[in-house]
Amino acid sequence: MFGELIPYIAPTVVLLLVLASAIKILPEYERGVVFFLGRFQGVKGPGLVIVIPGIQQMVRVDLRVIVLDVPSQDVISRDNVTVRVNAVLYFRVVDPERAIIRVEDYHSATSQLAQTTLRSVLGKHDLDEMLSERDKLNSDIQDIIDAQTEEWGIKVANVEIKHVDLNESMIRAIARQAEAERERRAKVIHAEGELQASKKLVEAAEVMSANHGSMQLRYLQTLADMSNSNASTIVFPLPLELVKGFIEPKTSKDGTDPDLETKG
Repeated sequence: MFGELIPYIAPTVVLLLVLASAIKILPEYERGVVFFLGRFQGVKGPGLVIVIPGIQQMVRVDLRVIVLDVPSQDVISRDNVTVRVNAVLYFRVVDPERAIIRVEDYHSATSQLAQTTLRSVLGKHDLDEMLSERDKLNSDIQDIIDAQTEEWGIKVANVEIKHVDLNESMIRAIARQAEAERERRAKVIHAEGELQASKKLVEAAEVMSANHGSMQLRYLQTLADMSNSNASTIVFPLPLELVKGFIEPKTSKDGTDPDLETKG
C-alpha cells in the first residue's frame, strides 16, 4: 500500500511548495506591485494574493509613514559661518507603481535628495535666520523635496531641523552680540524715558508759571518730603521771588532813595 503511494509523494511535495510560494498575504499597510513576465501587471492587496512562481513577481511596498533621519551636514551660511545641521524627514508612498518603476531605491533616493536640499536651502540664509526662522526653513525644504519626489509617487509629510551646531568661538561671538544688543535696548529705553520726562516737566512748568502760588506750594511739598528722610543737611534752592522784596532798594513816593536824602 505504501509502496503504491511513493510515486505520488514527490509531485505532491512539489505542488505544495508551488502553492506555498504562490500564496501571498499582504497586511493592510502593504501593497504588492505585480509583474507578469517582467511587465507591470497591477497593484495587489491587501489580503490574499496569488502569484504564479516563475511567471509573476511581486514587490512589497510599505504605505506607512517612514521616518528618515537626515545625517549632519556641513553648511556654509550666506554670511560665511560654518555650521553642522541635521534634520528628520517624514514621508510615505502614495503610488506604489511609480515608487518601484520610476526609481531604483526610493528610500535611498529620498535620503540623498534631503541631504542636498538641506545644504542648498540653508546656504542661502544667514545664521540669524537659521536660528530664528526655523519654521519657514522647514516649509521651504519640505516644498522643494515634495516637488521632486512627486514623480516617484512619494509624499513628504513634514521636515524638521533638529540641531544647528556652532563652534565655541561662534557661540562666544553670538553671546557678545546678544549682550551688546541688550545694552543698546537699555540705552534706547532710558533715552525714551528721559524724553517723556522732559516733556512732562515742560508741561508742568507751563502750568506752574500761570500761577505763582502753585510754585510756592510745590516748594513746600518738596520740603515736607525731604524732612521725612534721615539726612542731617538739606540744601534747598531759594526762589528769587521770595527775597525779591529784600533785594530791591527802597524808594520814596517821588522816586528818590530816602537813605540818600538822610545822608545828604
